Amino acid sequence: MDMKQIKALLQEFDASTLSKLKITQDTFSIELEKNIGVVAAPVMAAPAVAVAAAPAAVAAATESTPSAAPVLTGDMILSPMVGTFYAAPSPDSAPFVKVGDRVKKGQVIAVLEAMKIMNELEAEFDCKIVSVLVSDAQAVEYDMPLFAVEKL
Repeated sequence: MDMKQIKALLQEFDASTLSKLKITQDTFSIELEKNIGVVAAPVMAAPAVAVAAAPAAVAAATESTPSAAPVLTGDMILSPMVGTFYAAPSPDSAPFVKVGDRVKKGQVIAVLEAMKIMNELEAEFDCKIVSVLVSDAQAVEYDMPLFAVEKL
């Protein structure tokens, strides 16, 4: 079976009243099963328990442990896209920038990979790198702070 046939089979199975289906064809075998009605009770009960326990858990956590994530202030260079952050042009190369480096507007400071395309991240202004906030090969989100900087 190809993916188109499997997707069609899944849609048909989902819309049907069947709870089990097993198909074997030459070296291909697929087994589908759905539990109708069994999941409904726990799913409805779980949020009520979680909501009741949440205030106590949050209060206990804030009283006993300091905040794990520091509050970021000052100038930041943010990710312009979702992707993977790379600090260097290749794994065996030196990073584009490190803490303390002075960077000129337009200078490449990192590479962001999105859908197998490498996009150079350039500084939008002259600055000094105060901190690199993400690790090499870390997944980053849109508008996520990548570098703490001091404008020059």
